[in-house]
Amino acid sequence: MNGYETIAHILQIEGVEWISCFPNNALLEAASKVGIRPVMFRHERGAVMAADGYSRTSGRTRFGVIAVQAGPGVENSMGGISQAFADNIPVLLLPGATRLDQLSIRPNFYALHNYKAVTKHVEIVTKPDQVSSVMRRAFHALKSGPAGPVIVEMPSDICSQAVPEASREYKPPKASKALPAEGDIKDAVRALLKARKPVIWSGGGALHSGAAEELTELSELMQIPVYCTLQGKSSFDERHPLSLGAGSGATTLPARRWLDECDVLFAVGSSLTETPFAQKIPDGKLVIQNTDRIEDINKDIAVDIGLLGDARLTLRAVIDEIKAQLGEAGRKKEPSGVAAEIAALKEQWLAEWKPLLESDEVPINTYRVIGDINRTLDRENSIVTHDAGSPRDTLVPFYTATTPFSYVGWGKTTHLGFGLPLIIGAKLAHPDKFCLNFMGDGAFGMSGIDIETSVRAEVPITTVVLDNGGMATYPGGFPFAREHYGLSRMGGNYARIAEAMGAVGITVKEPQEIVPALEKAMSLNREGKTVLIDVHTNFESRRSRF
Repeated sequence: MNGYETIAHILQIEGVEWISCFPNNALLEAASKVGIRPVMFRHERGAVMAADGYSRTSGRTRFGVIAVQAGPGVENSMGGISQAFADNIPVLLLPGATRLDQLSIRPNFYALHNYKAVTKHVEIVTKPDQVSSVMRRAFHALKSGPAGPVIVEMPSDICSQAVPEASREYKPPKASKALPAEGDIKDAVRALLKARKPVIWSGGGALHSGAAEELTELSELMQIPVYCTLQGKSSFDERHPLSLGAGSGATTLPARRWLDECDVLFAVGSSLTETPFAQKIPDGKLVIQNTDRIEDINKDIAVDIGLLGDARLTLRAVIDEIKAQLGEAGRKKEPSGVAAEIAALKEQWLAEWKPLLESDEVPINTYRVIGDINRTLDRENSIVTHDAGSPRDTLVPFYTATTPFSYVGWGKTTHLGFGLPLIIGAKLAHPDKFCLNFMGDGAFGMSGIDIETSVRAEVPITTVVLDNGGMATYPGGFPFAREHYGLSRMGGNYARIAEAMGAVGITVKEPQEIVPALEKAMSLNREGKTVLIDVHTNFESRRSRF
């Protein structure tokens, strides 16, 4: 067995079922021979983003793997890997590389040097007998500690050599998880018990650690409402009476009111990064922060109590300590009025937005599309994601997430076009779910051709394109340039483009056509057909901001 064959064998041992790829890598043939399916995307960035979507919806139990060629392949992968790094998503990139003695010579691209800033771990195979050790360290990094992308660079001259039999033995590393110090747990519980108006801020770490059950238990035990970040959306059922909803730059009225008025904020599985794609935390709060990354604590805001460790284990420890002090029932039976206050605020907020969510405007209002998606989908058996810009900020507050990963939020670096390959990866992870991507026509230009990948690979998804003829996020950013040069205007018959790539294209121009189109898409997806719904919409600029 040579190096590529040994790596393929290790991937098989680790349970890898498919590899996202473009366009060429010697590992692909070796992996195919051991039953690992290669899925070819139309560009490296899409391949990385699909692997990200697979990892992002797998709760750190399965990992997306990407194989790209040396040179331009690894260069073009940088954008997708940067997004995974920003959002703490564990993916494994296995780029080809030129001969080892040529790697550091211009113009050859040396991943080990160039990717250090956007990876958790990057390593190169320098000897054939190192392959198993290098791969063991890679999977340890994927499974344990703070999540993030991992790269193993494969020089052609090294990986084409035979690996000594004694060096081929591979023992999969087990995941290692940390728990905060007992004293810190007690301090956190004391703060929560004394709080006048506490709130739980649930981040992506709560979702990916599998802490949804513990999150609900703590919320009910203490009658504390839960706000979900963009990445944490779906970690807490938004139908629950104690749900404040979720937010990006836009959010719900209950969420904003509670974040403003709370005295204690307990962040679970969150970096508390200040970003345009997150809600602000006002000064004057007692902040408890749980994260598995030490550098996140006291990074952007002052933290009073830091709980370093796995989100699920941390919540379990907090729950146990509360029960030790208050008993098994906690405050469940104490009349707090919290749920009633949330319900009243939610009713007030939705009353303001109901005319848009049910609008009969033509061209169609974006919020009518969201309202009909919410009313039509079987949300427990669906996965919904958004693209950057307008689709994100209009969808996040209003689409009701239910079970974990029924919604996939992403943010921080917000690469346009990310949603489409992401949802292909999500469908590969959950073939039994209806998978829908909600994107703008600007985003379609970045990744729309991977509709053909979905068709060819027989991974049936549905994409809703908000077809308003331009970049709706920037309608007032450059009025002179728009008037005189048509800047940010664009066009195309996206349904016909999808048809040309083998998918089913549906054009929607009237509000009453939305629900039938969605129902048809669900039926066609069950038949194995990919669908694009081209919805002719207006330039809706309103956002749920406070």
